[in-house]
Formats: sequence, structure tokens, C-alpha cells
Amino acid sequence: MSLPELLPNYLAGQWQHGTGAGVTLADPVTGASLVRVDATGLDLRAGYRHARERGGAALRAMTYAQRAAMLGAIVKVLQAHRDTYYEIATANSGTVRNDSAVDIDGAIYTVGVYAKLGESLGDRHYLLDGDSVRLGKDPLFVSQHVRVPNRGVALLINAFNFPAWGLWEKAAPALLSGVPVIVKPATATAWLTQRMVRDVIDANVLPEGALSIVCGSAAGLLDPLEPFDAISFTGSADTGALIRSHDAVTRRSVRVNVEADSVNSALLLPGEGSDSEAFDLLVREVVREMTVKSGQKCTAIRRIFIPESLYDAAAQAIGAKLGRVSVGNPRNDAVRMGALVSRTQFDAVKTGLAHLREQTEVLFDGSATPLVDADPSIACCTGPTLLGARDADGAARVHETEVFGPVATLVPYRDTAHALALIRRGEGSLVASLYGSDTAALAQAGVALADSHGRVHGVSPDVASIHSGHGNVMPQSVHGGPGRAGGGEELGGLRALDFHHRRCAIQASRAVTALL
Repeated sequence: MSLPELLPNYLAGQWQHGTGAGVTLADPVTGASLVRVDATGLDLRAGYRHARERGGAALRAMTYAQRAAMLGAIVKVLQAHRDTYYEIATANSGTVRNDSAVDIDGAIYTVGVYAKLGESLGDRHYLLDGDSVRLGKDPLFVSQHVRVPNRGVALLINAFNFPAWGLWEKAAPALLSGVPVIVKPATATAWLTQRMVRDVIDANVLPEGALSIVCGSAAGLLDPLEPFDAISFTGSADTGALIRSHDAVTRRSVRVNVEADSVNSALLLPGEGSDSEAFDLLVREVVREMTVKSGQKCTAIRRIFIPESLYDAAAQAIGAKLGRVSVGNPRNDAVRMGALVSRTQFDAVKTGLAHLREQTEVLFDGSATPLVDADPSIACCTGPTLLGARDADGAARVHETEVFGPVATLVPYRDTAHALALIRRGEGSLVASLYGSDTAALAQAGVALADSHGRVHGVSPDVASIHSGHGNVMPQSVHGGPGRAGGGEELGGLRALDFHHRRCAIQASRAVTALL
């Protein structure tokens, strides 16, 4: 039997194969071998240098408006190959079409947003930061802050769950800033990322060296980084800690942004009954967040906070909707939820679920539901599980453990102060969503949780049909969170460009700063 295709890496302006046997990527539903990836033997130092010197110089020679047009060209390339991306996502990630859209169409939309934002910056090569301020009694001598693009590379290390969006939500702001990017996708789902990069490279819409990709082992990946480079990482807190302890960061002061684990929350505010619209909105959003991409989203709802009096009603309502979720082969139109991305991920979810069950009760168990068009001995599929923690204060694991799959825990609370205190036990999260009809209470709770979350998503009846969703990361809003969520910040419109710029104060005569 012949080995599957070995995907090439793109580095130093050329496609290159690793010299090892490679890692075989598999279909998580059928177990079929798909492609191989390998980075063994690549000259990373030469590749990074090429990106810095060739790609960086070419990008910085362009204005923001020109780079925005470049992003617009990328959008057209991605749209032209969209059907192929869906096929790869089905095979490699095991996602149903709607879930693939969150990744693929979300990626294309994000690049388009930054293309439009870049137009507003015009034909400039650097940005002014605020107004000039005088430095003494005489108003002639002033200070003017400017932001100039980093003269380094941005190393983008992405997670397995969003091989398309994870690439472009990082790459679009960097390229618009004038900084070349080197992409390292998670091995398990690297095929889609590699294909998108290949299509963009083949379309010749970027300067040589502006975009590179390394697929396979991460060994030595950080070693060639230099003081003006940057790392943007999405993944586990443990890996984030390793990155922060690397010499590139501790000795060479390479800038780093980390987006890590997060035990996100949904809160139904007091005063809402089981017959209220806010209650229904929470139930609907919880079920969606538990099942989209089989719960493999860093923003998925993991804890559901409900008034004590509504605990049983919420368990029944959520369980009833989960019972209608069909699980199995995403190629079957009857399937609503596909697979976890790999056997490793499947086993991790089972282990994490067993850990949580020691301090919770099972309110809905979808694991025994027969799979649709899939062999349970092969497929990495599992039904959704709703747990309950009647002892909200004592169930420490619920507030500390993120099971990265279709698992969430219902948690009762006494009053608003109790609920907010329990939510904060997550020690920093990407997002919390609030459900209620009292606008003042929504505003107060939103501000109260702002210090421990990157985003607070308020859902009231007036936005029931138009809100963007608890777990959907919109490029106009910041993505990241404090504490265990990594302490990083991405997106947020033009705020994302800050990470790829250096701020400098130019002190001179007003006649000089007037020319900046």
C-alpha cells in the first residue's frame, strides 16, 4: 500500500518537503489515511531570515491602503476555492457543513473586514498615535508618538479546532501591518491550513516571503526568533507556559500573545422564569455552543449559571433539545454533530468527563445514542453530556476544568453576587454571556465581569434574532482574556495592529512633527 501524499512546506520562497516519514492525518469518522505532514530537516533559520528581509521589506514598502487591497485579493482567492475547503474540513476535522462554515466562511469574512479597515488608513507607511504635546514652557519643542511596523516576523502557532479561521484571524492584521507571517498549524488538522496557504501563494497576490508555512513537528520552531519578532499562540496553557519560558522570550524579548484554556460561562439573571424569553434564549444558546464543532471551541459554554429555583427546569429543557441532536458521519445530511478531530482528542474528552463526573451528576447522557452512518469502534464521535453541580461552591473541578468537547455543567446560584463570584472562579475567561430582560441588570453584570473576561455578550429579547452568538468571535471585538485564558488580546478592529507595531516618541520642533 502506497503512503498518502506528503504535503510540502513553504519556506524561503519555495515549496520544501521534510526529510522524515511524516505524520499521517486521518479521517476522524472513517479512520482513512488522508495526507502526511513533516518538517524534519527544514532550515528554519534561513526561512525566517528570508521572511524578515525579503517579505518584510516588500510589505513595508507598501502603504496600508495597498496592503488592504492585497487582503482583498486574498479574499477572492479563498472564495474561489471554498468548495475544496469544505471537502477537506469534512474529511480531516469531521465537521458537518454548518460547523465548517464557522471556520471557513468566518476566515474569509475576517480577512474581508481587515481589507476594509485598511482602506481607511490610506496611503501611509506608519501611524500617528495621538496628538503632539509640548515638553516645556516653550510650545515649539514637542513630542509626537508614532507607530511603525515591526521589522521582524510574526510566528503564528494555531490550534487544531480552527485550521482556517485560526490562520487568517492572525495573519490578516499582521499582513495589513506590514509584517511577514510564518504559520505553524496544529498537526492534526494542518491540511486545510496548508491548502489555503498554497492557493494564496499560487495566486501570486503576496510579495515573496510575506507568507510561509511549516507543517509537522514544532521542534526548534522558536530557536531562530530574534528580538523584533513576535509569537501569536493559541492552544493549551501548558504549551503557552513553555513558549513564555523559551530563551527567545526571556532573553531576546520576543513579543508574545497567548490565548489559552478558558472555562466560559452563561448566566441567566435573576427575575426570569422558565416561561420567559430570556430562559429560552439561554437554553437555545447552550445547546448550540455544546454541539457546534462538537464543543471544540475555545469560546464554548462550559458552565451554565441558573437561579436555584430553575435548576430542574433548565436541566429538563436543555436535555430535551440535546436529545434531538443526531451524531455521526458529517457526510450524512441527517447528522447535526460530527466528530472530535482525532482519537487523541476523543480520549482526552472521555478522561476529562470522568474527572468532572466525580463532583457532579449526569443530567443528560448522549453517549449511548447510536451513531448515524458511523462505526463506534472507529469513529471519534460522542454525544453531548450535560452535567449538574448542585453544590456550586464545593464542585471545584467544574470551575477549574475545561473539557474540550460537547460537555457543559449546570450550576445553581443563590443571588447575583453569588453567581458573579462563581463565574470569577474560572480565573479569567474568553467570554461570558448574560441572558435577561432587565437592561440595567445586564449592564451592571457586564461591567462587573469585564475585569475577568475578554468579552461579555449580553442577550436580551430585543436582540434575540440578531445577536452574533456567545461563541462567535467577531473581528470588530477583541478576542482573548486575562488569567488562565492567556492574558492575550487579538482582533478588536484596528486594535489588532498594535501587536505588530512599535510605538516611538519623536521629540522635535513642531516644524518637524508637522511633517510626520
